[in-house]
Parts: sequence; C-alpha cells; structure tokens
Amino acid sequence: MEITLYYFKIPFWRAEVTRLALFIGDIPFKDYRVEGKEIDKLKETGLLPNKQIAPFKQLPILDVDGKIIAQTGAIARFCGKLSGLYPKDNDFEAAQIDQIIDAAQDINYLVTLSGRDKEKKRLELARKILATKHLPKWFQFLENLLAKNKDSNFFIGNKISIADLAIWRLLGWLTSGLLDGVPTNILEPYEKLKKLREEVYKHPKVNEWMLKTYGKII
Repeated sequence: MEITLYYFKIPFWRAEVTRLALFIGDIPFKDYRVEGKEIDKLKETGLLPNKQIAPFKQLPILDVDGKIIAQTGAIARFCGKLSGLYPKDNDFEAAQIDQIIDAAQDINYLVTLSGRDKEKKRLELARKILATKHLPKWFQFLENLLAKNKDSNFFIGNKISIADLAIWRLLGWLTSGLLDGVPTNILEPYEKLKKLREEVYKHPKVNEWMLKTYGKII
C-alpha cells in the first residue's frame, strides 16, 4: 500500500493526527507539504501535486494507491484503523472517538469564526468572547469526558487513540500564543486536559516524530 498525505508545512492538528497515527503504527507514508504555487492551484482548481483532484479544494488529502480520501475525520479514522489507534470491531468505542474528532472540528470552527473580522476592536472582542466563553465551555465538555474514563488519562480505554492525538495537537495550537487574545495559560483550570497532554508527550514515538520532523518538541 502506497500512502501520501497532502497538507501544508505546519504541525496543525488536522494533519498531525494522521501523520502521527501512521508513524506510531510504523506504516510507511509520504508526508507531502504543499506550498507556494501549489496552494494557489489547489484553491483555484482543486488540482493536487499528484495531478488528481481534491473533491472539496482543501486539505488534508490522503492518496491511497491512487485513490483519494478527503476530510480530516475520514482520513484520521482510516489511518487509525491501519495503525491500531481506532477500533475495527468495537462500534461503541469508535463512536466515542468520533465524537472527540467532531468536537475538535467544532472548536476549530469557533476559532476560525473569531478571526474573520480583521478590524482591530472587533477582532479583540471576538477573541475575548472565544477565550472567556466558548473555549472554556468546550474544554469543560472534554474534561468531563476524560473524567469518565477510570482506566487511564486518555479519552477511551487504556491506550492512545486518534482522539487523544487530535485534542493534544489542537490544544497545542490554542495555547501556543499564536492566536491573539487567547492566553497561553487558558488550560490552567483543566487538570484532566493537562494530564492528557502530558501523557501524549510521554509517548516515545510522538517525541521521535517531533524531533525528526521539526527539530524540537512542540
């Protein structure tokens, strides 16, 4: 099986969840970072560097033996099954993981909305609402789900899944200081989410990937 993941040159959760799922599972893949004129062509025509078409003119895209899969959740689940980070024969646990991936999408959408108005005062207000109302609400939802799992610091069972990878990298973005108006200590009240992040960072393959790919733990 030949696998190529197409995404931008950033460690964003939409791609990192899949990159790490494959890397943890020791599944060979090409990590194609789209840049420059390739991005313009993709947005305009949907054309990928492999000459195929991205169905929604957006990334990530997974190419599996010449066949195209779009959308973050679908790609993450497919690769999670290959690597053992998403259940093949437990529909309930699969659904529990799905709800976390969908929650990550919802949180991402809220962040995107908060940054659409570039006028300074309106942007500041939108980000203040995001940081004091929307994100705390969603963080508490996730905190509650983690509290229900008595087996580990992960969301489901006693081992890492694509749900943990997605939220770990999403939280890394939200606490990075890259988002104006979102404080880097916004996770301080959420002990379970902090423990989840610590647990993922302990994974030797996660550390290996970060050092190999970005030269540091991020």
